[in-house]
Amino acid sequence: MVFSAGFFVRDLLPSPSQVSAGGPFPLLQDVISIVETTYLRGSPDETTTQYSAIRGYLSGLGDPATYFVEPPATQVESDALAGVYGGIGVRIHTTTTGEFRLTPFADSPAEEAGIHDGDLLIKIDGTAVEKGTPISAIDVRLRGEVTEGNGVDLEVTRRGNPMSFFVPFDVIIVPSVTYRILDEDEHLGYIQITDFTNRTPAELRDAISSLREQNALAVIVDLRNNGGGLLQEALTVAGEFIDDGLLLTERQRANEKEYQDTEGGALTDLPLVVLVNDGTASAAEVVAGAIRDYQRGMLIGQQTYGKGTIQQIIQLADKSSVHVTFAEWLTPLGNTIEGVGLTPDIVMIPSSDGADVELAEAIRQLQSSITPSVTTAQDG
Repeated sequence: MVFSAGFFVRDLLPSPSQVSAGGPFPLLQDVISIVETTYLRGSPDETTTQYSAIRGYLSGLGDPATYFVEPPATQVESDALAGVYGGIGVRIHTTTTGEFRLTPFADSPAEEAGIHDGDLLIKIDGTAVEKGTPISAIDVRLRGEVTEGNGVDLEVTRRGNPMSFFVPFDVIIVPSVTYRILDEDEHLGYIQITDFTNRTPAELRDAISSLREQNALAVIVDLRNNGGGLLQEALTVAGEFIDDGLLLTERQRANEKEYQDTEGGALTDLPLVVLVNDGTASAAEVVAGAIRDYQRGMLIGQQTYGKGTIQQIIQLADKSSVHVTFAEWLTPLGNTIEGVGLTPDIVMIPSSDGADVELAEAIRQLQSSITPSVTTAQDG
């Protein structure tokens, strides 16, 4: 036997399993007993022990999509899927030097209190925000119940100058869909979907209606860096681009379920391009996969992430939660994308100078498809 450096043993004790009581997970019970009676610095509290055991059990599945979430992060996640929460209305970015840069939402409490895009967060309620803190942990501290006088004290630096603000909590509605007519061509509509929340289908229908009123003749749907969200909402979105038919097949342990669109969507007639990249995942791949399989539109960008499984989020007694993979999904043509992703019709290499080459190519492709109809309309 070879002992590594630092391996220092006083004596070997008999296995507690020789005398321990029976029950589930006897080895785990033995280890807990050993730590409680032997470990130098004492044993962790019951909650910490349970959470660690849960994480260890789930990690044994070898599935990164099945995992445990503690109560505060569970609430943040629930708020994100709803698209509505109580907070101050900022987006947090990590700088290359590890600092936390704030971008306030338009008309948010943060903007109204005086927070500017680019302010660096230093303290929340007098407590320093340390480099390396997960953004989710900071986000939790910037949310709260919307009541009179409730909010947070923030200390920031702006171009090196320290500044302090009190920002009250208010109801924050985060749109998952933004849209516009492109400056490059007044006939082209642009729709960006950042994630799939409870609000996404209604927001998309509003976007489509507005773009039609502005005489859009073709549409670009941007799913880049859309990491997914709610499956049913993604299926509803996919159905807006397809006349009718199978959208997805779900395979569980013992059965299979098909999701059909029977009504036809609000944008089944105009030329369509979908922008994707390696951040396009899960529910976003459901939409892109259906559009591709029905040859409803062209995919432009980079290979997508390749998340072909579906999770249930189950809340536990203490308001923590567990994400559990319960099914895999197939595109309308029966293809699985797990670990593979979707290959765009036109693969683009991202520009090193920040230029949006994918959007430029989408514009070029759609201009060639609508030019005859534009000419005809002008001639008439």
